[in-house]
Amino acid sequence: MGKGVGVEARSGRVSVGVAAAGATRVAYGLLRRRPPVEARMWRRTNYAGRGVELYGGLAAAAGAATAVAAARGVALRTRIAAVGAALAAGACGAYDDQYGSPAEKGLAHLKALREGRFTSGAAKLLGIGAAGLAAGVLLKTHPADQLLTGVVIAGTAHAVNLVDVRPGRAAKAVIAVGAPGLLRRGPAALLAAAPVGAAAAVLRDDVSERTMLGDAGAHALGAALGAAVAVANGRTGLLLHAAALVAMTVTGDRISTDERLWKAPGVRHVDSWGRVAHPYG
Repeated sequence: MGKGVGVEARSGRVSVGVAAAGATRVAYGLLRRRPPVEARMWRRTNYAGRGVELYGGLAAAAGAATAVAAARGVALRTRIAAVGAALAAGACGAYDDQYGSPAEKGLAHLKALREGRFTSGAAKLLGIGAAGLAAGVLLKTHPADQLLTGVVIAGTAHAVNLVDVRPGRAAKAVIAVGAPGLLRRGPAALLAAAPVGAAAAVLRDDVSERTMLGDAGAHALGAALGAAVAVANGRTGLLLHAAALVAMTVTGDRISTDERLWKAPGVRHVDSWGRVAHPYG
């Protein structure tokens, strides 16, 4: 009986991951053929001066959300919470992709709010924070757990976006952080399989600099991964994850820009895997 249940659980995780990857590739193909509004809105110049498009992020958000929505073995409230958080984070990220200013990053948005200016980053901060708290209400019963869940979901979304400064880095981070969650039992493993599958589906195009996740994809995958973390943990685990994510937020600029962190033995190899070589770094 136990062996049969284990095989069924593994099959469920694989099914969700494959569904996420498949839905992501379908969405990616559709978006490239028929871009929303105008194609020029979804084109950017990356760190190396190369033109890329943002469809990979939109597709990954759609793929992860679709797989969670269709996942068997996950309670309806849990699916609503995870899908809602991912889609809300993706929508806020897409808004920032279109209207954000490169001059204002991280905590600069809070400074702008104090000065009476409402930036796209502030909209993202408030929107994803509210979505995380709403998901917390659906996932947990105690107010403290609900608050911590909101911090974990919003914080994970922000953390994935922090590392999205080189091709493939954010997608690899989602896979690396989410993969251990696949070893768990129950709905947490199924939830983790969705962002992992979606990230894997766009990884090759991301590292090859054909597409990029952008804020939409990074925040959506991060929120979906945060929901999986929240479902897997009780109060102590939530508190530890929340503390780590808050620390990442405070040191966000260093994580994004200090390449010494990414040149450590082992980390550099994984980080650079598949990436186009540039004289810029």
